[in-house]
Amino acid sequence: MGNRRRVEPGPGQESVWDYPRPPRVEPVADRVRIELGGRVIADTTDALRVLETSHPPVYYLPREAFTAELTPAPGASFCEFKGAARYLTLTAGDARAEGAAWTYPSPSRGYESLAGRIAVYPSRMDRCEVAGETVTPQEGDFYGGWITAKVVGPFKGGAGTFGW
Repeated sequence: MGNRRRVEPGPGQESVWDYPRPPRVEPVADRVRIELGGRVIADTTDALRVLETSHPPVYYLPREAFTAELTPAPGASFCEFKGAARYLTLTAGDARAEGAAWTYPSPSRGYESLAGRIAVYPSRMDRCEVAGETVTPQEGDFYGGWITAKVVGPFKGGAGTFGW
């Protein structure tokens, strides 16, 4: 790993370098909350997290968990594993986060459980929490991972890490 020396996980922690490639999807029993515009716009115990080597988990919530207005946003991307993603804008009161969420309308085989679920960039929200802990957003503007005390890196996403 060279300059990206793996941090050894402590008790109750996971290293993102132990996550698989292709990514694994798993249910989360923890309460997940998202705030935007000074409001709670999602609150659920029915989340999934995607775990991929070198990335903090990305949380996917059911569309029904969102109280914010969700509207299509320009742009699309393609994940070699999950398929074609579409972007969404979230609006809560006077707050508008353009293209700050994404969904896989027809995910690739093996990722069907993500259909109808929404992920957000935590850096574009007021606050995201997992089990009452405030999330630290993954660096960069591409991956959208959620860093908690449960996961250790180093994490892909910051300057100089795209070749990892």
